[in-house]
Amino acid sequence: MSDRPSPWQNFTGQYIAGAWRSGSTRKVLENRNPYDNALLTELSLGDAGDLDDAYRAAETAQKAWAKTLPNERAALFMQAVRVLDARHEEIVDWLIRESGSTRTKAEIEWSAVRSTMITSAAMPSRVVGRILPIDIPDKESRVYRKPLGVVGVISPWNWPMHLSNRSIAPALALGNTVVVKPADDTPVTGGLLLAKIYEEAGFPPGVLNVVVGDVADLGDAFTLHPIPKFISFTGSTRVGRHIGALAVTGPTLKRVGLELGGNAPCVVLDDADLDLAVHAAVVGRFLHQGQICMSSNRIIVDASLQKDFVEAFVERVRQLKVGDPDLADTVIGPLINRRQLEGAVARIEAAKAEGIEMLLGGAAMGQVLPPHVFVNVDNMSHLAQAEQFCPVAPIITARDEAHALELANQTEFGLSSAVFTKDEGRGLRFAQQIEAGMTHINDISVNDDPNNMFGGEKNSGIGRFNSDWIIAELTSDHWISVQHKRRAYPF
Repeated sequence: MSDRPSPWQNFTGQYIAGAWRSGSTRKVLENRNPYDNALLTELSLGDAGDLDDAYRAAETAQKAWAKTLPNERAALFMQAVRVLDARHEEIVDWLIRESGSTRTKAEIEWSAVRSTMITSAAMPSRVVGRILPIDIPDKESRVYRKPLGVVGVISPWNWPMHLSNRSIAPALALGNTVVVKPADDTPVTGGLLLAKIYEEAGFPPGVLNVVVGDVADLGDAFTLHPIPKFISFTGSTRVGRHIGALAVTGPTLKRVGLELGGNAPCVVLDDADLDLAVHAAVVGRFLHQGQICMSSNRIIVDASLQKDFVEAFVERVRQLKVGDPDLADTVIGPLINRRQLEGAVARIEAAKAEGIEMLLGGAAMGQVLPPHVFVNVDNMSHLAQAEQFCPVAPIITARDEAHALELANQTEFGLSSAVFTKDEGRGLRFAQQIEAGMTHINDISVNDDPNNMFGGEKNSGIGRFNSDWIIAELTSDHWISVQHKRRAYPF
């Protein structure tokens, strides 16, 4: 007899106040596999009334949840880890079928969710206040740190489970409650699957709520609702700007965490280990079909290495397996939807029309687009300046190190970046001049670790994730002073 738990059911609507229920609209979302278009489930969509129910359930649950002891919250997160372990295959299967993840990427995402759960288990005991000096006789100055209250999370489709849980788990660990709206393309892995994990782990009803609905019904209302104190959004810069504006112009001011677009440079200096740089550039560009905000969107190579780099890069890319994401050795799976595919094809055709040299390409098969490689790309061209979010690699030639730095910083974005050199000191000096929140020396631009800061500069967002940074984002300081003896007032 197998010890494997029975597969979860009821991915058909909303999860509010600990109950699985239908949405209040008559609209139905067909959730389909982006690789073969197979119907995964049909979801009854929610409206503003469902959203209000979710926020009110979270507000009610938060008062008791904030009073739970640190070890009680920590124990629940460790139970969530056990649920993840027991349902490893089921979760990975959902990531492959719903988000178009290759098996390699799905395993990485499962591991990221697990690491976030473990890290969050330690957070309840890391919330500390301060006793501060003060220049008033017989006065004690204290700063208390406490949860914000209710946190709203709007998550994307590319790493849906991880990028939802990256906000959900710390928020819950710190005594907040959460309402999450997952992306339309990934309502299960971005929200409902996590609700199952937290429910099975024993988290109280109302602590986590999931609303699934059209942007027309829930979009602005999600941010404008008076209950949430913080809105965490991961997605495009255009939508992030809109959410940020709503948060400060709506009826109640809200904090925001905005993790937005990227155009990460992967810079290969003249003394780089060529084999390492090529291998890392391929992984950094084509992991999850390039549908990653940290993806190496521009590959900038010193002119002295350009010929050898391009030859080795194209040969390695040519060998990448394209097709069914469920097969263990597939590297390039489907794009998430037709809109993304059509946008990618349009950019490819525009680049070809501009005369940009394409060394590798091919026609799409369904929603699977084979990898494309362009060389001698102008850094100010649309091909280089657009966030690709598809398997297209623009290679740009730099005259020297100073020119490479100039090219790297010629973008409105500043999320992640990478530089390759055999000289660590040189790499560090270069990294410190890149206008980005994160730079990785001799590694891919795609890095996210729950114990280390994550966040960008310029139009790549506002705020920071992970560890001490997310604790600061999702809690508030309260100054309380105690006057122990009567104070002498000036009048």
